[in-house]
Amino acid sequence: MKPDGVLPSFPNNFPSNPYFVTCSLHNLPPEFHKNIRRPTAVLSMDSHHHLVNKYSRQAPRYTSYPPAPHFLEMEDADQAVQLINDRNEAPRPLSLYVHIPFCASLCWYCGCTKVITRNDGDSQAYLERLFAEMKAMKARMNPGNRVAQLHFGGGTPTFLSPSELRETGRVIRELFPFEDDMEFAVEIDPRRLTEDHVLALSEIGVNRASIGIQDVREDVQRTINRIQPMEINEQVVRWLRQAGIDRINVDLIYGLPLQTRRSFEETLEAVKTLDPDRFAIFHYAHVPWMMPSQKLLDRQPMPDAHEKFAMLEMMISNLTHSGYSYIGMDHFAKLDDELSLARGNGTLQRNFQGYSTRADTDIYGFGMSSISQIGDGYLQSVKDLDEYYGRIDREEHPWHRHYYLSGDDRIRRHTIMRLMCDLEIDFDAIGERWQIDARSYFSDAMESLEDMSQDGLIGWTSGGLRVTDAGRMFLRNIATAFDAYYADPEKKARYSRTV
Repeated sequence: MKPDGVLPSFPNNFPSNPYFVTCSLHNLPPEFHKNIRRPTAVLSMDSHHHLVNKYSRQAPRYTSYPPAPHFLEMEDADQAVQLINDRNEAPRPLSLYVHIPFCASLCWYCGCTKVITRNDGDSQAYLERLFAEMKAMKARMNPGNRVAQLHFGGGTPTFLSPSELRETGRVIRELFPFEDDMEFAVEIDPRRLTEDHVLALSEIGVNRASIGIQDVREDVQRTINRIQPMEINEQVVRWLRQAGIDRINVDLIYGLPLQTRRSFEETLEAVKTLDPDRFAIFHYAHVPWMMPSQKLLDRQPMPDAHEKFAMLEMMISNLTHSGYSYIGMDHFAKLDDELSLARGNGTLQRNFQGYSTRADTDIYGFGMSSISQIGDGYLQSVKDLDEYYGRIDREEHPWHRHYYLSGDDRIRRHTIMRLMCDLEIDFDAIGERWQIDARSYFSDAMESLEDMSQDGLIGWTSGGLRVTDAGRMFLRNIATAFDAYYADPEKKARYSRTV
């Protein structure tokens, strides 16, 4: 047994082909058989089509629970201030997220909160407010707090000039003490990056870079308004490694217009030559009701759910045969990477930045639209740039939405996050942790879980359930069984589709 009663993961020889989950069970060691009940049907090609048709529906990505659409409008910041004060009575490790919203051009697929501008002076006005926000929060923090993780996201963090990056790094270091093994990650758009940008990132302590590539084919790039030749990606990776930033992540997106299984395999093969430590390969979230620019993509043929499923199958097979482990629903990492090790020992976490290895850290978000996760509370800052400036200039809190977890929320958040990270649920361990009869507590989920068992997405164990290889491709669907908001038609929100 793992710590806290978590059942062991699938053995290494668990079948990788989702179509033959059941017929390969005889290859598993004896100790596995006593913990799993075989699904009732073998997943044939016909089942593949059946599952895609059945489970291609809207669902959250579960970077938080409840998901952000369920946050509430903040009318009084007193409760938020009290939450922060309570969490800072004793020192604790921190994770800082810094949102830089600016982009020089609009990528039509983008679902991020951004400001499109070519005026370099806009970033200096933003940094003045950002630093003021950080200083105000620092005054509320325990002086013994130390930063375990720091992430620059956007927008495009490298929209900042090299001198602005150096200034930002200096201010943060003056305000917040760093742990010796802190991870400092930055999202990079290679198209505007110079070698001086890379040197500035190295000087301020960046040790991980996430490079946005999305797709290497020119026809796809033109369709999404992001022209980025592979030579630029190769040059940026060389600069990063020469500067000592040798932890490299690559971000790709599948499900974009003109993409096919074959074309996306070309992208994957090209990007593997960069030898990244991690891949984040996101399913394109088509949410034009939130991001009107995405309507421009409807002018070109989009891959249907079956073609996207074929892309997902291909990338899983390709990367797991190329020395990467499949971490969760959208992340892959080399076998000796921190994420792979955390996945193996049961310490993997999930938060607003995706999968993470740092547990028990409060996340403080800075900048417009940023989200903080502090204890059992979420705080989201305003998304409008002028409103953000006005609040900071008036020395007001920038938050406009919040949510504080109930007892039920805490139990369901823990359960969903362990499912997303461990690919299994141990009801006995959950019951012991929360002092409940977990099977009875989740009785409302059992009907849909049994249906998923019949479809081969999960297998029942003596202590709970495990996600099958086929089920990993529908992980968001499985998680919805434990989501009280998803089941309530009055609280249901709109999300991107799972396939």
